[in-house]
Amino acid sequence: MQNNFLLFKAKITNRFRYRLFLLRNLPAAYFAGLKIIALDAQHAIVAVPYKWFTKNPFRSIYFAVLSMAAEMSTGLLCMGNTYLCDPGVSMLVLKVEGDFLKKAAGKIYFTCNDGNNIKEAVQEAILSGNAKTMICHSVGRNEMDETVAAFYITWSFKARIQK
Repeated sequence: MQNNFLLFKAKITNRFRYRLFLLRNLPAAYFAGLKIIALDAQHAIVAVPYKWFTKNPFRSIYFAVLSMAAEMSTGLLCMGNTYLCDPGVSMLVLKVEGDFLKKAAGKIYFTCNDGNNIKEAVQEAILSGNAKTMICHSVGRNEMDETVAAFYITWSFKARIQK
């Protein structure tokens, strides 16, 4: 599975492929300017800028854009751990909870460090044949390293039935 993660990382961190992926599958993330800052098997960092498309009337980043960046930081780890699995594994967001702690202005960096736990959940879903849920934690920090928001995203993983 580690080799599959590396293959996924090579694809998703290619600038052209990443932008094409966003444009085709997540156009709001494309226009919001979400960028992958770091990605490995244990953690992911996604940045979202404060700009015209992401702002709200209160001169901060709109909460839905923050949620999108937080979900992407967890989703990259999920996608990397389900990439080319045999049998295939479906993944679905079941719940999103967010705590907004400080005004989000400037560039915000969302970090998820749950890669190992996600890997275990995916493997358990494959071995058991049952759906496995996992709560991923993503923390958004501003350029002064102050925590702006914290999200808890519940993912479900289920091995696809082979016919």
